[in-house]
Amino acid sequence: MEKTIPLMGLETEYGIVREDVENSDPVEESMRLLRRCEARSVFGCWDYSRERTHLDQRGFTVNRLAQDEEEDEFCAEDGKRPYTYWEMKSDRVLSNGARFYNDHTHPEYCTPECLDVFQLAAHDLAGDRIVAECARLRNQDLGRKAVQIFKNNTDYSGHSYGTHDNYMIPRRLPFDQWVKELVPFLVTRQLYAGAGKVGSEWRKGEPFSGLQLSQRADFIETVLSIETMTQRPLVNTRDEPHASPAEYRRLHLILGDANMSPYATALKVGTTQLVLTLIAEEKAPLPHVLADPVADVKRVSRDRTGRVLLKRESGQTIAPVEVQERYLLQAKRHYEGQCEEWDWVIREWERVLEELKTAPEKLSDRIDWAIKEKLFLQFMETEGVDWDDPWMQSLDLEYHNLDPERGLYYGLEQEGAVQPFLVNGEPEEARVRPPQGTRAMIRGQAVERQNDEIRSIHWTGIEFKNGDCRDLTFIVTPTQVEQALNQKKESIAWT
Repeated sequence: MEKTIPLMGLETEYGIVREDVENSDPVEESMRLLRRCEARSVFGCWDYSRERTHLDQRGFTVNRLAQDEEEDEFCAEDGKRPYTYWEMKSDRVLSNGARFYNDHTHPEYCTPECLDVFQLAAHDLAGDRIVAECARLRNQDLGRKAVQIFKNNTDYSGHSYGTHDNYMIPRRLPFDQWVKELVPFLVTRQLYAGAGKVGSEWRKGEPFSGLQLSQRADFIETVLSIETMTQRPLVNTRDEPHASPAEYRRLHLILGDANMSPYATALKVGTTQLVLTLIAEEKAPLPHVLADPVADVKRVSRDRTGRVLLKRESGQTIAPVEVQERYLLQAKRHYEGQCEEWDWVIREWERVLEELKTAPEKLSDRIDWAIKEKLFLQFMETEGVDWDDPWMQSLDLEYHNLDPERGLYYGLEQEGAVQPFLVNGEPEEARVRPPQGTRAMIRGQAVERQNDEIRSIHWTGIEFKNGDCRDLTFIVTPTQVEQALNQKKESIAWT
């Protein structure tokens, strides 16, 4: 079954700290972490000339971004370092089709393009394991466990780093229509996709004590923006499709959380894919346009019941759980029974919404914020502390630690306190092999078979040192991938 939304991917920026140095340099530590990657990969060949970060989905080109100024400041400071810009980026493209690089102050892992939610959840988890293995090797070099990696979105010092989910969507619909019909879903998706956060870092409103649903909610400032480091939006407007620009857009969402639970990851991307399919096929429910969606992101995050009332432009109100139920009803009506993957998403979507309303404690074996709530309440009762104790934010960080001996999520997993997901070796397979049926197979094969012959590489193409090129721009569907792989050997650059 070839889908209306053919490809998806996740980008995760990881927090990094070196605990044996008072003022560790995250740029230096990220670079050194990348240097310890032993996965089969091509190093330092990413083709930045193919990047188009200043084109806006709304039909114009931005001359200057706020992040350009920050990048200029970084470059001025980096000029004092004993290595080049390219050495600092430490770009790797892996044989599984993924990209792994230093996003200046964070190691970032970008999954290969995936066809379905199970592929994507497995490749996201594979990324965690690759990054954790790099940290283990780096600490082995240091002779102590000094470098710690966190799959989260805040350092509790006012800085946020992103977990971006990406979807290839048809260009034929006006961008405004995508935004109008998608925003209510995104505002309320955190009911099951939120990673949970102790306290708040939003300095413009009322302080908050307790557990929020989402880590990114405090940092969302506008509905639409091409920026990613300032004026963070619900929907990023960068027009960089990584495919035929006449046929596709890449929907770049930066409001999501980094989920430790692969179940939550699968549900997050699965429900989003279904909603985007509804919009693309013009089957979405009538949009319940929210009067102030940016403020509502924070309001939803601070109410774990899903019942806080959100004001609509019509003057009426609607609860977050009701918003989700209306999208679910349409997805169930149109897509139930079409494939095993979508049936799983619909079934679990319905299950979490029902449990949220009737028995929210049942979510504590698979939804990150609910896992935290149960764990932290038990800890506070035992230790006699409250949500405002600094200890709680430290525990929040340790929940996301990728060290299997320190990470609280991994401890719960080992105890059987969280629901197993992807238990049949899929993440280990995803560490070394690209997702079947995707153009990442072509990229991965090139890296595996002709690593030393690659001059440059990108999501949309590969150039070899002998002048041969492979253009992946128009290879999107499984049929197109199969046709490319079945070409005559003499026309395939990697054989």
